[in-house]
Amino acid sequence: MKDLQGEALREIAKEVLLLEASAIKALVERIGESFDQAMDHLLECRGRVIVTGMGKPGIIARKISATLASTGTPSLYVHPAEATHGDLGMIQEEDVIVIISNSGETEEIVKLIPHLKKIGSKLIAMTGNMRSSLASYSDVVLDISVKKEACPLGLAPTASTTVTLAMGDALAMALLEKKGFRHEDYAFYHPGGSLGKRLLLRVKDIMRTGSSNPIVHKSVLLKETLIAITKAHAGAASITNDEGKLVGIFTDGDLRRNVEKEFEPLNTPIGKLMTSNPVTVLPEELAEDAYKKMQKRKIDELPVVDKDGCPVGMIDVQDLLKCGIV
Repeated sequence: MKDLQGEALREIAKEVLLLEASAIKALVERIGESFDQAMDHLLECRGRVIVTGMGKPGIIARKISATLASTGTPSLYVHPAEATHGDLGMIQEEDVIVIISNSGETEEIVKLIPHLKKIGSKLIAMTGNMRSSLASYSDVVLDISVKKEACPLGLAPTASTTVTLAMGDALAMALLEKKGFRHEDYAFYHPGGSLGKRLLLRVKDIMRTGSSNPIVHKSVLLKETLIAITKAHAGAASITNDEGKLVGIFTDGDLRRNVEKEFEPLNTPIGKLMTSNPVTVLPEELAEDAYKKMQKRKIDELPVVDKDGCPVGMIDVQDLLKCGIV
């Protein structure tokens, strides 16, 4: 084992990062006609985008396929060796195949090409060898060559796999823009993630209603209001007028502030102790927007009202914590 420590190891790491950054930067000059042709095939695809590669490029192929699928382009990864043992049945003529091989001569890839040509799918090659078998048999060739690998031995795929992933991202993001893919679309494909929750979850999905949402008339005494809040296991009550419209909110903060002011606060009408004209939210609003309102006003409870201004629910910061918004 070499006696490398501290600064020497840091220099190696820096050299790797600079070399890979330089390799990605070199790709910019290659974004031209072949990229346009690849985009045309991908946009015209009536099936799925099949991505394949062997070894380390295969791992990158999986990532590219996953990125495409999550941004609105149906895609799947097919292992090139498994393809010739039955998985060719996954591929149809209307599919577009993205084949990744740095050398362009990977045995499993070269053996697969004639079968793909027989199916009739369009082939997009991502290779570092523009004179390879893969390049010669493909409809479009994207040059992902690098001057050298970041591996000191020049053996382990490093800069080449980084560049391949970057080119895959470039294709996926260009497709995303061309298709007009939106935040809402991304959330639809990620319902289990925090982003999906922020963009899909509505106030009505998490608000407290019924027996969990105490609503009292402004003439009701404080002691009766406190009983209602306690029974509901809530932190606040919505206060209404004779028309049933929301006119205020009463929280534990209001209780603390008014105990010092009133001689007999328990027998005081809640309308005299409430916070008037509170911030509200509509059921159809995003839960994330409700949280932003709470943050801005530094409040923990937010009444939910309908279009007529009548209380229909309550959101507590704890509800937002439970559903993963906070």
